[in-house]
Amino acid sequence: MLNGLNKFQDQAYALLRVMAGLMFMAHGVQKLFNFPVEFPYPLNPMTMAAGGIELVGGFLIIIGLFTRPVAFLASGMSAVGYWMAHGMKGLYPITNGGEIIALYCFIFLFIATYGGGKWSVDNRKA
Repeated sequence: MLNGLNKFQDQAYALLRVMAGLMFMAHGVQKLFNFPVEFPYPLNPMTMAAGGIELVGGFLIIIGLFTRPVAFLASGMSAVGYWMAHGMKGLYPITNGGEIIALYCFIFLFIATYGGGKWSVDNRKA
């Protein structure tokens, strides 16, 4: 019944990549620039490094440049962030507040395996 949507798979993937990158980048902007709201936790070198990965990595994922390695790095950073900030508060993401970062981990793992796809610099026609 919904097989007619198959023709939009490439566009849907590109939108997923762009929106995931935008949302990820927003976390970096908040950490590093306190925008649009102040980051509620004290900054330390690890938090600032995460903010840099979120800001730069999110941008690169949005435009689809070096998509696989950047998404792999973002996935790993999200996994580490999950266990450091949320996993110690409980096993289940719904109880420890880690749903978003857990989703980032697996979305970026998928993007790392799939690549830039449609509308990416990685796949531009020369």
